[in-house]
Amino acid sequence: MPSMLIMLVVMGGMIWFMQRQQKKQAETRQNQLSAIQKGDEIITIGGMYAIVDEVDVAAKKIVLDVDGVYLTFELSAIKTVVTKADQAVTTVAEEVVEVQEDASVEADDSSDSAIEEN
Repeated sequence: MPSMLIMLVVMGGMIWFMQRQQKKQAETRQNQLSAIQKGDEIITIGGMYAIVDEVDVAAKKIVLDVDGVYLTFELSAIKTVVTKADQAVTTVAEEVVEVQEDASVEADDSSDSAIEEN
């Protein structure tokens, strides 16, 4: 009898933990879908990479731009968000700053060598 009681408690605990984990995953997915905006790069459940053009939360539809072809999907067809639109802009801006710094360093080096040669 005590072993049966222990087994029931363990099974009840396992079920509770599994339901809790599923709730967290569902909440995370819902937050991710509601945060989608124009310019985000996403992957559909079919494996297609696309950029979000329009989001209609009320109708639960999304329009994706795939190399100039506009396709309409349900929001549930979105698997993951690869990059957010604002993150992509900051990454490009950082790369431009790095390139400009490299160019100014090269210009300083070439001016120094011209002075030494004379």
